[in-house]
Amino acid sequence: MNLAAHLDHTLLRPDCSAADIVQLCQQARQWAVASVCVPPCYVVLAARELAGSGVAVGTVIGFPLGYNSPRVKFREAEIALADGATELDVVLNISALKSGQVAAAQAEIEDLADLADARDALLKVIIETALLSETEIEVAARLCAVAGAHFVKNSTGFASRGASVRDVELLRSVLPPTVRIKASGGIRTREQALALLAAGADRLGTSQSEAILRDDDANSSPA
Repeated sequence: MNLAAHLDHTLLRPDCSAADIVQLCQQARQWAVASVCVPPCYVVLAARELAGSGVAVGTVIGFPLGYNSPRVKFREAEIALADGATELDVVLNISALKSGQVAAAQAEIEDLADLADARDALLKVIIETALLSETEIEVAARLCAVAGAHFVKNSTGFASRGASVRDVELLRSVLPPTVRIKASGGIRTREQALALLAAGADRLGTSQSEAILRDDDANSSPA
């Protein structure tokens, strides 16, 4: 398995610097990961650093709480795409979902999916499974699929827990094959990464890509 092709090399700390982002992009080039995921203010920088590399530039929208006005999130997405992002990790309006306003939450994702499709970008919707019951996870996953999301993602990495095999298995059992899964939050080892991929994840968001890939190289090398 080409593990690097499944990794979104991520840096979303509030105190990250431009120099940190440059280093992240250099690592992403070196390891040929699927994408980087950077704060919106660094999309232009990341796009410049990764031009011609084949590594996609991703960013976050409505992050990390998701209850911004739909108009604000839509405008955030427009700016990110104009700045050079080709992958958008959007936080679902969990408050709306919890309030039974499923149609409103779905309509917001539909608008963002249409925008992403028009710009040939990927839309990943973060449903924050740590805050949801299993029934709510199923409802959120289904609304994302109907709305046209390309991925459903389990976590922002800012909640009480991140990725779990159980969440990925549940999402895979609910989602159609056309909708992929991104697991994120607390993925630090090769073993975790492989377990999540085996459970049905297609992408893994992690700040520990280098350590995971060095370990993968070590385990893949002939004795």
